[in-house]
Amino acid sequence: MRLRTLPLSLAGVVCGALLAWPHAEACMPVWTLVTLLLTTVSLQVLTNLSNELGDHLSGVDGEGREGPNYSMADGGLTVKQMWRAINAMVVVCCVSGLLMVWMSGSPWWLLLLGAAAIWAATHYTLGKNPYGYRGLGDLFVFIFFGLVSVLGSYFVIAHTLPFKIWLWAPAVGVGLLSVAVLNVNNIRDMESDEGIRMTIPLRIGAIPAKIYQTLLVVLGVACFMWNEEHLAFCAITIPFFVWHIIGVWCRRGKRLDPMLPLLVISTFVLALIYGEVYQIEATCPYPIW
Repeated sequence: MRLRTLPLSLAGVVCGALLAWPHAEACMPVWTLVTLLLTTVSLQVLTNLSNELGDHLSGVDGEGREGPNYSMADGGLTVKQMWRAINAMVVVCCVSGLLMVWMSGSPWWLLLLGAAAIWAATHYTLGKNPYGYRGLGDLFVFIFFGLVSVLGSYFVIAHTLPFKIWLWAPAVGVGLLSVAVLNVNNIRDMESDEGIRMTIPLRIGAIPAKIYQTLLVVLGVACFMWNEEHLAFCAITIPFFVWHIIGVWCRRGKRLDPMLPLLVISTFVLALIYGEVYQIEATCPYPIW
């Protein structure tokens, strides 16, 4: 299930929930938050399972792969068993999504967004023409891990969506940093991906891909530091992002693998700090910390 990726999917949701907290009609609706987190985790697990099956069927997860070993490559799961797991996770996503919409009192059209998320989760590497093999993964990650994650969780709790910099800036920031996680993964797998699928690093080359990675991280972090208050607190995470960028430029192949969880955890912590600082600024009577 690639549990190390879960903090990335939770980063946007936690940030959006913390931003919505002061604007909730009463105190934070606990069951709304629980179903929101459950839906997010379920969608991430569905994405991971579908990605593994798609890569296995296409031959991406072959002997030359630089990343960690997974169940199908090791023979731990058959294709039939993985399909069963994927179908089960689709059911879990649907049930948790329905409960989230019902308990939060959200409009029914939010279910259409959930259906789009399930489609995106299963068609990254699966299907006749997976978008992840055409270099479109970055766009979908930015939309669903960034904009939909932060703005969607805010809307579910606050039932409104103001066009304010304190809400949209972190949504863009989480999206850019999530794309950076995907990009460093694709830089690591350039040799094994060549001839099988097309990614941004394969399209532009290794050095431009590392420049692209640097821009994603720098711009993503900058989105969280648009005023003095957020800069003072969020700057705590800057050394970890600098460490990541240095690692990306100094490593290649399998040695890049530790840079993924470093970026994932750093993004989650940054989103958490940003949300809590906003709560303090908004004089929230019941902040997390």
